[in-house]
Amino acid sequence: MKRRLFTFSFLAIGLIVIVFLIFRPSKTQTVTQEKIIGDVPVSVMQAKKGKISNSISLIGVIQANKDINVISETQGLVTAVRVKVGDNVHQETVLAEVDDVIMQSNLASAEINYLKAKRDYERSEVLFQENSISASQLDLARLQLKAAENQLTVAKKQLNNTKITTPVTGTINTRNVEVGTMVQPGMVIANVVDISTLKVKLNISEREAFQIRPGDKVEVTTDVYPGVSFRGNVDNIASKADEAHTYAVELKLQNSKEHPLKAGMFARANFNSSDERDAILIPREALIGSIRNAQVYLIKNSQALLQPVTIGRQAGQELEVIDGIAEGDVIVTNGQYNLSNNSRVVKINN
Repeated sequence: MKRRLFTFSFLAIGLIVIVFLIFRPSKTQTVTQEKIIGDVPVSVMQAKKGKISNSISLIGVIQANKDINVISETQGLVTAVRVKVGDNVHQETVLAEVDDVIMQSNLASAEINYLKAKRDYERSEVLFQENSISASQLDLARLQLKAAENQLTVAKKQLNNTKITTPVTGTINTRNVEVGTMVQPGMVIANVVDISTLKVKLNISEREAFQIRPGDKVEVTTDVYPGVSFRGNVDNIASKADEAHTYAVELKLQNSKEHPLKAGMFARANFNSSDERDAILIPREALIGSIRNAQVYLIKNSQALLQPVTIGRQAGQELEVIDGIAEGDVIVTNGQYNLSNNSRVVKINN
C-alpha cells in the first residue's frame, strides 16, 4: 500500500514538472511582451517659436445704460395708467395716477393753516414793535409759521406723489399695475430701460488688465448680426480683482437703429492691436486638462514626463506657453490619454 502511494505521488510530481516546462514562456518571449506592453505609440512634435498678436477677444453681456425700477411713494387705488410696455417715455412722463381726493383735502387744509400762521406772525411783529408782546411770544409765532410752512410742503409733496413719473428717459420694459390696483409705498410700478447707449460688462485677467486703458477703442460683435461690428470704447476698469482674480471692465457703445441691440445679449469684445511678439506655441490638442491647470507630456529618452505649463494667449488652434517648456522640447500631440508619468513610448511620426 505504501509502495503504491509513493509511486502515485512520484508520477503526479513528474506530470506537474512536465506541464510547467511546456507552457513556461521563454526569456525572449517575456522580454518581447514587456516591450510591446511598455512602448505606447504616440504622435509628437517640437515646441516652436512663432508670432502671436497682442489682441484680446472676450465675451461679455450687454446691459442697458440705465435700468430703473419706478416705485410708488404713496398709498391708494390706481385711477389711471398712461403707458404700456414698449412705449418710449421722457423724463417726468406720468406713468400712472393714484386717487388724490384725500391729498387734495390735506393740501387745502395746509394752505389755510399756513395763511393763518403767516397773518399771526405779521401781527405779532407789529405788536412786538409796539412793546405789546414779549420776544418769546414773537418767537412762538415764528415757530408756528415755520411748522405751517413745513406742513404745506409735505401736503404738496404727497399730492404730487399721486402722479407717478419716470425719473429717466427710456422705454417701458415692464408695467406692474392696472386701474384699480392698490399700491403701497415702495411698490414697483414699472421698469424703464435706456438702451440708446449700451454697456458691455466683462472680466479680464490680471495680465490683460495692464494692456488696456480707459478710452481704448473696442470692436463689438454679436451672433445676432453676423458680420456686423459696433464701435465702442473702454469706460472703466476695476481697481480691485474679484475672488477669481479677474477685473471687471465696462465698455460703452451707441446703439444702432439699423441693427438694434438689446440688454441681456451676449457680445464679443475685440481689443485690437497691431503689435506682435515671439512666443512658444503648441497645438491645443497637446493640452491635458483645462487652460487654468494645463499639462503636457514631454518626451525624454523615450519616456513620457508629465509637465505643468502656464498658458497665455490663444491664436486659432495654437496656444502660447508662458512657462513650463522651451523651444525644441518634444511634446506628445496624440495618444497622451494612454500615457501615465514615466511611460515608455514609441514615436509613430517623424
